[in-house]
Amino acid sequence: MEGKSIHAVVRIQDRDHRRLVGDEIAGRLLAMLPGLERHSCESGSAHGIVAELTDTETAHALEHLTLEIMALAGSPRSLRGLTEWDFARDGKGVFRVSVDYDRDDVAVGAIRVARDVLEWVMGQGASVDIETAVTRLWALRG
Repeated sequence: MEGKSIHAVVRIQDRDHRRLVGDEIAGRLLAMLPGLERHSCESGSAHGIVAELTDTETAHALEHLTLEIMALAGSPRSLRGLTEWDFARDGKGVFRVSVDYDRDDVAVGAIRVARDVLEWVMGQGASVDIETAVTRLWALRG
């Protein structure tokens, strides 16, 4: 990754929530953020991001959701992210997510919105008004 990046350590203690699995979850994410379909993923998988979202690490989904929310809030779509884990080093359920950014305040806000979206899609949180969230992030640009 080049340029400025924000790094988040994501701890997912509940083993059942470490992975997103299923067409329904992917469908809910794509309905909320259809621009995810444009994403490419270098996870080593031969299938695209839509298929990837049906069975992926929750932290990996956080990376893509963050990038999409940032793009909706005016960040370049050329920004990239990376999700890594080393359970031997960090412990089970600890992931490291890095996301390039053009504005740090937009990136931090996008990570928070992405977290809320994931909590909602897993049945752990309230529905997220993406339009309002993106408008707030856009306003940070002045």
